[in-house]
Amino acid sequence: MHSHAHSHAHHDHGHSHGVADTTDGRRRVAIAALLTFAFMIAEVVGGLISGSLALLADAAHMLTDAGSLALAWIGFKLAERPADQTRSFGWARFKVLAAFVNGLTLLLLAVWIIFEAIQRLMAPEPVMGHLLLGVAVLGLVVNLIAFRVLHGGDQEDLNMRAALWHVAGDLLGSVAAIAAALVIMSTGWMPIDPLLSVLVALIILVGGIRVVRSTAHILIEGVPPGLSTAAIKSDLEDQLDDAVSVDHIHAWALNETKTLVTLDVEARSGACVESLRRAVKARLHDKFGIDHVTVEIQSTPMKSPC
Repeated sequence: MHSHAHSHAHHDHGHSHGVADTTDGRRRVAIAALLTFAFMIAEVVGGLISGSLALLADAAHMLTDAGSLALAWIGFKLAERPADQTRSFGWARFKVLAAFVNGLTLLLLAVWIIFEAIQRLMAPEPVMGHLLLGVAVLGLVVNLIAFRVLHGGDQEDLNMRAALWHVAGDLLGSVAAIAAALVIMSTGWMPIDPLLSVLVALIILVGGIRVVRSTAHILIEGVPPGLSTAAIKSDLEDQLDDAVSVDHIHAWALNETKTLVTLDVEARSGACVESLRRAVKARLHDKFGIDHVTVEIQSTPMKSPC
């Protein structure tokens, strides 16, 4: 004979805090997107006139970044929507999906830049150093502003981190273009332009891999980093006298900040089910910082109320 206690631990105070975070993030990525798109037009014109692959590559990067920042804005906006009958957790995970897509675009962009650089090295083209320098310096200023705006946001938010990596890539692209312009103006060595583009592409590639790995882990519902189901089992069995065994532990993340756990607890004979249930939730909160827990208690029937 078994009796079962099934419960969830919910904390309403986190919702208003989360809405405030998404509102701030949405505002920041909107500003960065407008700055990025506006300057992208200037880079396309400058790259075509000067013949610089560094500028054209950076312009292409900024075009994808403008779209990626717009996607990040949509992610923040949807995350503010409440849960409904068909989405019991709301749209919170859309931010993770947006960050995953943005990470993939970083990877594709890096591959495209490297391919174009190889073509340019095989068939060098003249570059107008002075025009390249002027546009690159202006781009550096714009990207520094956009980077500062995003860097002031929540760095634990994967959507914000993906957006920040995109802008960081733009920033590095502007630095590379400036360096290329200075070398061309002083030495006339044209290969520096595609070579520095490759360097920027490799840095973008690293950022893309990091974002894709982090977001993919959440999307496949892997155990959140820093958390161990074995540690949860050991701690509960050691610390709670009424818990004979803890099994069927599942831990995953809704997004980068919200961890969810389900588990079964076998209670000591004669133990109070409700007291044990509360003790399990309190221990998970205090020891592991987990607030959303589903606990199922298995026990023999009580002879008297607890």
